[in-house]
Amino acid sequence: MSFQQGISGLAATSKQLDVIGNNIANAGTVGAKASRIEFFDMYSSALGGGGGKSSGVGVAVAAVAQSFSQGSVTSTNNPLDVAISGNGFFQVKTSDDAVHYTRNGQFKLDNQGDIVNNRGDRLMGYAADAAGTVQSGQAQPLQLLTSAIQPKATSSVTISANVDSRGGVTVPQAAAANFPIDFADASTYNNATSVNAVDANGKDVVITSYFQKTAVDTWGVYVTANGAPVGGATPTPVTTITFDPTGAKPTSVLGAVLPDPATGSPGTPFTVNIPAGKVTNGVGTLPINGLKVDLSSFTEFAAPFGVTKLTQDGYAAGALSGVSVETSGVIVANYSNGRTKAIGQIELATFNNMNGLQPLGGNEWAKTINAGEPVLGVPGSGNLGSLQTSALEESNVDLTGELVNMMIAQRSYQANAQTIKTQDQVLQTLVNLR
Repeated sequence: MSFQQGISGLAATSKQLDVIGNNIANAGTVGAKASRIEFFDMYSSALGGGGGKSSGVGVAVAAVAQSFSQGSVTSTNNPLDVAISGNGFFQVKTSDDAVHYTRNGQFKLDNQGDIVNNRGDRLMGYAADAAGTVQSGQAQPLQLLTSAIQPKATSSVTISANVDSRGGVTVPQAAAANFPIDFADASTYNNATSVNAVDANGKDVVITSYFQKTAVDTWGVYVTANGAPVGGATPTPVTTITFDPTGAKPTSVLGAVLPDPATGSPGTPFTVNIPAGKVTNGVGTLPINGLKVDLSSFTEFAAPFGVTKLTQDGYAAGALSGVSVETSGVIVANYSNGRTKAIGQIELATFNNMNGLQPLGGNEWAKTINAGEPVLGVPGSGNLGSLQTSALEESNVDLTGELVNMMIAQRSYQANAQTIKTQDQVLQTLVNLR
């Protein structure tokens, strides 16, 4: 017996306790991955030595390997907390433009609008254009612009409704022929509905449509903008709708081309020019020229008047009110005017040999030759995992198992120390021989 076996055992077991202690210390670290120590035995070789006669010269550490198994996912209240469920790493760019990889999804906004982790490294992904369309390609640090979203003037209005075929003709009598409708007198029209449009400055323009039955299966449509008639001081219909006897669909809308299912033609709506509004306290509304109005889905059944669809495509200015991340990795900015816009999409990376990655601390790894080149893609594609938003992946450390391993390593350390003590006693006995 020599001291070498015991010394190597003490060194290896001490390293094992280091690994176990590190696992225990990081049991509460988000995205941390447990490590395990791997040993190999050592034998001395001599020229001409016979097999099966060597007792071995101890143990050595072969590797400290990490386990990249999935950790538990817990919900949080932070919309920028993101957990990966499955394979993959977030990519972050450091201040010196190096790309690191992490499973820690604790992100936040810095004072520049960059999405960063606790080390200040910027999350990478695909940027979106001004319209909110994600532009796939080279990943870059994602940035959330905190400026307000500009207003967009209404360019189209769609109304779907049923006008009651049982209603009577409401055209005023000859005494009032110069005024075919009186917006203040509900007896001069059958029904009305309003939609809030927006001018180019973002101010509201209340557009009210009045439906007046002028004959069997024929309806005139009048429009006011903020109470003022469209078309001049004397109200005139902006269009006329004619229905077939079944009332299932219009046969004509004056100024419009109706959709044709036989040919697949979508048709075109009629247009109307909304004039500038009255100035109140020095503020007036801007004109909305060429407003497209789609009434092609109107019906005329023997049923009460009812609006089933009323939409317009304009919106006022809005300030950034929040941000959210979808499971596909698309990051969406939410604005105070109710609008949302994609600002980018997170790109994930995975490796053929994840144990070849170099741990850097701070829950980050670096690429090495042993790990191979990263396989890139959006969440849910290929063998990449999906994302869970407002959630974090906990450490995959099994605390109970680590405590048991620590006790085993302690016994092993004591046993190796005992072999050294025994060897010392044997040598002492030899020295004391007379």
